[in-house]
Amino acid sequence: MIKIGEWNQLEVVREKEFGIYLSDDTGENDVLLPVRQVPAGTKKGEKLSVFIYRDSSDRLIATLNRPRIALGELAVLRCAGVTKIGAFMDWGLEKDILLPFKEQTCRVEEGKEYLVYMYKDKSERLCVSMKVYEHLRTDAPYQAGDEVQGIVYEFNPNMGAFIAVDDLYSALLPMKEIHSRISVGDRIEARVVNVREDGKLDLLRQKPIRQQMEEDSRMVYRVIESYHGVLPFTDKADKEIIEKEFGLSKNAFKRAVGRLLKEGKIQITEKNIILKEDHYETDH
Repeated sequence: MIKIGEWNQLEVVREKEFGIYLSDDTGENDVLLPVRQVPAGTKKGEKLSVFIYRDSSDRLIATLNRPRIALGELAVLRCAGVTKIGAFMDWGLEKDILLPFKEQTCRVEEGKEYLVYMYKDKSERLCVSMKVYEHLRTDAPYQAGDEVQGIVYEFNPNMGAFIAVDDLYSALLPMKEIHSRISVGDRIEARVVNVREDGKLDLLRQKPIRQQMEEDSRMVYRVIESYHGVLPFTDKADKEIIEKEFGLSKNAFKRAVGRLLKEGKIQITEKNIILKEDHYETDH
């Protein structure tokens, strides 16, 4: 039986001017490999490894080209366009693959990449879905303290950002650890803080505290510079203002300001944080 969405070993059964027809061992079905893809010297009776999908006319067709995803697999694909029936994703073949609206976890944007899973719909057509939670693995080779990378595949304002580490392993960045905007499709660098009993990972976006504090203080210093050396609020400002301006929690901002104060690079007034002139002029 010829399997759609998979690689098949098929035999050449007929040759035509527009290509060759391939069939499985049963001989009940055959499928066209277009002439532009037929390897030179291919003869009747030979076997070829081909990928099977449907063309723009909804007919089964074979290809030697390797798609970015196959049936039952996960992959990150770029949105090629959005239509009235859903989004179409570029999977490396001539005909883009459909991501139906009902299989989307957010509004999909053209040109952006998303993690998807390939399945067959009721009509045996290949489609992809952003609902990948049940298809992620829970045997990640990571331990608490390890730094990881992943892609956001779903966002829940009550729970946080669901992330596929290495585009494969199930993980969560809790809402309490999110201090700047995160969208589905974003790439995230984080640190593992816990490996649950079920194998799923809990993540922390910031790095080890000493390293994070150093990086945060440099960033805070640069932002104050952008205000010509005078920040129009202090570390007592509302957390919403701090998160919007710096992408930091209020505690992280306080730590960064404290470090700059200890280093003698700033002074804090009732309403402002000011770069000290000697440091400000030296750094420029």
